[in-house]
Amino acid sequence: MEPYNTAALYDRIAQWWQIQHQDSLYGIAQLERAIEFTAKRNAAIDIGCGSSGRFIKILSQHGFLAEGLDISREMIDLAKQLHPEITFYREDICCWLPEKLYSLISAWDSTFHLPLNMQEPVIKKLCDALEAGGVVLFTCGGGHTSAEISGSFQGQDFEYSTLGVDAFLRILSEHQCTCRHLEYDQFPENHVYIIAQKTS
Repeated sequence: MEPYNTAALYDRIAQWWQIQHQDSLYGIAQLERAIEFTAKRNAAIDIGCGSSGRFIKILSQHGFLAEGLDISREMIDLAKQLHPEITFYREDICCWLPEKLYSLISAWDSTFHLPLNMQEPVIKKLCDALEAGGVVLFTCGGGHTSAEISGSFQGQDFEYSTLGVDAFLRILSEHQCTCRHLEYDQFPENHVYIIAQKTS
């Protein structure tokens, strides 16, 4: 489960992703819910933004100074073509060092590709990158314990990992974030999205 291997897989489907997801509503209602919790509308970043920039579009419409981050070169190149005014980072989230604090950070169906040992450091990093009152939205596997699984998507074999819901809630609490919303939004599938807010 090496991040740059995941990047290579997404490079292969970047064109398809842009065509299929540019106007997709998948995850948009959940992002809108997260936005409702924000105290300020300053900088926002979409982690694993993909090639369509659809979350970035929504964030910009709500008055955020939106940015995007993705490890896939093809995804970033295509996203820049659609949104030349937006700052994009081609980075591995495991190594990325935020240079500012954010009012909102979204990581929709992205960080669950990380190696199991990087889940906690990355969620901690996202919490630390929030301003007071800032909000983080992320998806994870909804099991009770840590697990790693493989799955096929658009002919590519992806790997996924989760620490389990209880562990994610612990990490958030330990890093001054309170869970505002947790939902098994694709039940009975173990797909969970969590909205948390920085309390200090």
